[in-house]
Amino acid sequence: MGFEPTTPTLARLCSTPELRPRSVGRVNTGNVIWTQALCEKKCIFLFCRTQNTTLALRMSGRRPILHRKFMPSWALHSLAGYRISMDYIIGQSRSPAPGQSPSNPGTSAASFGAPAASGASNGALIVDADQRSFMPEVLDASREIPVLVDFWAPWCGPCKQLTPILERVVTAAGGRVKLVKVDIEANAALAAQLAQIGLPIQSIPLVAAFYKGQILDIFQGAQPESEVKRFVESLLKATGGAMPSADILAAANAALQEGKAEQAAGLFSSLLEIEPENPEGWGGMIRALIALDDEEGAQEALAQVPPNLSEHPAITGARAALALHTEGRAAAAALDGLRRDVDAAPDNYDLRFKLASALNGAGHRAEAAQTLLDIIKADRNWNEGAAKAELLRFFEAWGNADPATLPARRKLSSILFS
Repeated sequence: MGFEPTTPTLARLCSTPELRPRSVGRVNTGNVIWTQALCEKKCIFLFCRTQNTTLALRMSGRRPILHRKFMPSWALHSLAGYRISMDYIIGQSRSPAPGQSPSNPGTSAASFGAPAASGASNGALIVDADQRSFMPEVLDASREIPVLVDFWAPWCGPCKQLTPILERVVTAAGGRVKLVKVDIEANAALAAQLAQIGLPIQSIPLVAAFYKGQILDIFQGAQPESEVKRFVESLLKATGGAMPSADILAAANAALQEGKAEQAAGLFSSLLEIEPENPEGWGGMIRALIALDDEEGAQEALAQVPPNLSEHPAITGARAALALHTEGRAAAAALDGLRRDVDAAPDNYDLRFKLASALNGAGHRAEAAQTLLDIIKADRNWNEGAAKAELLRFFEAWGNADPATLPARRKLSSILFS
């Protein structure tokens, strides 16, 4: 038989008279009987009894204050089927969902613990919230799109650095994520309630990601814009979405692969308007201009790359591609003559090396790679490994996605490890 909580028992656990129970429900989960008591202030108590042991958990928003790692294994097992949500924050209320009683919005007529429905509008995408508006601005809105909550305080220096970064990243997301800013000093009661459900509010800046009324992820401390962007991208991916910049980048890369260099350049330009420090955008723009044979424009684009991105693989690869284009363009004019010279002197690796550069400049990438592979196969140490170094430079310039790169890499590995 389960343990039935009494008003005196609850009174000992509750600090004020108005927190006394107004409804009680019971759920049997195997060998453990859970008894729920919903109080006037919407704090929830769970009582369970098994193996002659009684455990009382005070819960706020159905999340136990007692941390899971301190709970006995049998209690964890019994809670496994109990969906933890944040439909209720102490001191707030919402319209009852279908099937709920207005006098008891926390207990569904169908089953206890079911999340309430929400038809709330997202409203503005960057807003401030307090205890009164936290429910609609965060929990309700998170049922439609992911919501980032920035917990900050006026005296917090790192907070002042982080908030503008969050605003820029959320703006760049184009309506796919929302930012809610909460001043924990002005909303001490709300901060205390959220701390009770496990949020480390005492250490700010703190950013919590909410979706479907749940906390999906958090990070603490001031972060660079690249890390915040990565956090938001991961959040969108986890919720079935993506940043607009990701869609534009995919379209631009596809256009470039299909030989539509002008269309690709336009898409890369649009991407850089949204995210001026997107390394893939800059690298793609340079490659698109190379494909358009606009060497001067590619040089100008390379000069405009932000200094902090100069060593990013997308930039170093584009830089290598531009250098090869410049070198190969002159050599391509002598391509026919070099072919004849190599045919006449097949053992002259200097001529073969020049031919590879000319072939690459003329756009014959697979043949250029094979020419260098022939040198490596015959004498891998020729000219202190110059053929291998040049082939690796080709790979960097072409990129891993180029159709000529992967087959040539496999052949190189086969030669080197045979």
